[in-house]
Amino acid sequence: MTWEVVRSDLMRCHESGSEQPAIKRSTYKGHTKGEMMKPTEAKKYLKEHGVKYILAQFVDVHGAAKAKSVPVEHYDTVITDGAGFAGFALAGMGMKPNADGDFMAVGDPSTLSVVPWQPGYARMASDGHVHGEPWPHCSRVVLKSQLERMEAKGWIFYTGMEPEFSLLRKVEGRLVPSEASDTLAKPCYDYKGLSRSRAFLERLAESLRAVGIDVYQIDHEDANGQFEINYTYTDALTSCDHYTFFKMGAAEIAAEMGLICSFMPKPFSNRPGNGLHMHMSIGNGKKNLFEDKSDKRGLDLSTLAYHFAGGLLAHASALAAVCCPTVNSYKRLVVGRSLTGATWAPAYICYGNNNRSGMIRGPGGRLELRLPDGSANPYLATAAVIAAGLDGIERKLDPGEPVVDSLYEMSPAQLRKQGIRLLPQNLNEALDALEKDEVIKGALGPLANDFLELKRMEWVEYMRHVSDWEVDQYLQFF
Repeated sequence: MTWEVVRSDLMRCHESGSEQPAIKRSTYKGHTKGEMMKPTEAKKYLKEHGVKYILAQFVDVHGAAKAKSVPVEHYDTVITDGAGFAGFALAGMGMKPNADGDFMAVGDPSTLSVVPWQPGYARMASDGHVHGEPWPHCSRVVLKSQLERMEAKGWIFYTGMEPEFSLLRKVEGRLVPSEASDTLAKPCYDYKGLSRSRAFLERLAESLRAVGIDVYQIDHEDANGQFEINYTYTDALTSCDHYTFFKMGAAEIAAEMGLICSFMPKPFSNRPGNGLHMHMSIGNGKKNLFEDKSDKRGLDLSTLAYHFAGGLLAHASALAAVCCPTVNSYKRLVVGRSLTGATWAPAYICYGNNNRSGMIRGPGGRLELRLPDGSANPYLATAAVIAAGLDGIERKLDPGEPVVDSLYEMSPAQLRKQGIRLLPQNLNEALDALEKDEVIKGALGPLANDFLELKRMEWVEYMRHVSDWEVDQYLQFF
């Protein structure tokens, strides 16, 4: 079975909402995410595509892509010993300057692909190893450990991510939408805004499709200069690899065109922010275990799905720290409506049917977590989501009845009456919640302490910063 066949099957299942295909795999501990090319086949592929260098690529704790260029003649080294890095030079890798081993990025051959915007290069997503063993401070390794829990039950965890981003340019030192005419007060789905940025959007979409990432729709979002590119969902590990590749391509293609592609959660205070909505379901290789057409609540969700949702709600505050990991993230998770008349960010811990004002939406046979934003490390966010969901399944947590009313219109008294809690409203609150949540901390392993330390430092730096708003407000007030 080729990945092209898998993607085709996934798309049909997504459209029908029914069965999900089996993906050939054995264990997440090794390079077995899909059918892999043998070394001889890989070398033939690299030669046919004129590849001279391989990017041994992984992410740091922030989800930022890191890599080394390895001459193609050393392909065997990348998939065995790996490409070596001084781990202390990287954020959150749990390594000291006097460590007696290097961080080795061992390539996953099933992810080998050309880099369309960088001719002569290929890329392999890699796992961190130290002394020949998977390194627990590597984000991809952390996710694999949670996926093993799914696999032990005979389950495959599927995700589909919806990346929103801002396409900008600098004019006289100011950041403005890339297209000068993109000025509508309510620009969502605007044809002109979409058409006039098509050069960038088409090049990015074509680059993704060239390596088998199935882009199926592109739209202008609700902020000026904001777009979303949707591609077909797949197993969670591949989904995270795809999102990382997506961001790599978006940044480089934009830079070549004199633009800036930003995934910053809230680049403008008066416009909606950039989310990373995560659709999810569990399959067993034969069908979607989250779907139940006889669901009395009318969401076509199974008991398993409801328990998973119950876990997400129970751990929502700690999840916020991982899914919304920056100071800026909480400028997006605001209470109230945006100035455009619409907002896509949740502020309350609850779920609903097709209710986009809640933290979780049940669009039919799957769950959509609307909490993550563009600053999230996809591997860590997905690992945390799995841990929360499995805890809900193990404890049989019932999320209660779905909320059908718009939460943006409900008063604080109405919310309290229904027992609907508020998500953390700043990074410090979210970190406090993560510190106390043993389930989510346990899922992150020793990386949790690195994450908390880095993010506490970020909060302190933010609190010490004197903003222009403060100077304008107070300089001559007293």
